Amino acid sequence: MRIHRLEREQSLPHPVETVFAFFAAAHNLERLTPPLLRFEVLTGGDIEMRPGALIEYRLRLRGVAVDWLTRIEEWEPGARFVDMQLAGPYRLWHHTHTFEPSGSGTLMRDTVRYALPAWPVGELAHPLVRCDIDRIFDFRRDAIAGLLTS
Repeated sequence: MRIHRLEREQSLPHPVETVFAFFAAAHNLERLTPPLLRFEVLTGGDIEMRPGALIEYRLRLRGVAVDWLTRIEEWEPGARFVDMQLAGPYRLWHHTHTFEPSGSGTLMRDTVRYALPAWPVGELAHPLVRCDIDRIFDFRRDAIAGLLTS
């Protein structure tokens, strides 16, 4: 299995408490995902974010409906959290979110370790998959600034 890595960093002119609170609300992920994916959180009600919390999603990848289940592995309010795919389109999806004060704002970092299914044949699709992941994170980068000010 080959493990790929995506790293993103973004400075936001909002305090850590504000930025972390936005990401701590799991349903906000719908607002940070490109509409083309028709992403929806299936877990109902307010989701208590904590280690072991399970969150179910549904989305469409290149027109194919995909169910996704993640578990919160680590939860450090105001600083970081880690979610990991238990079931979904990847063989591995491990996403670390970190938030730290930076001047009067927040430096937000994402580190995603991921692996494709059906190794080694699945690796043939990696350029296409990486392009899709980059587009999703580009959308999120552009959307977050407006969402935090609204």
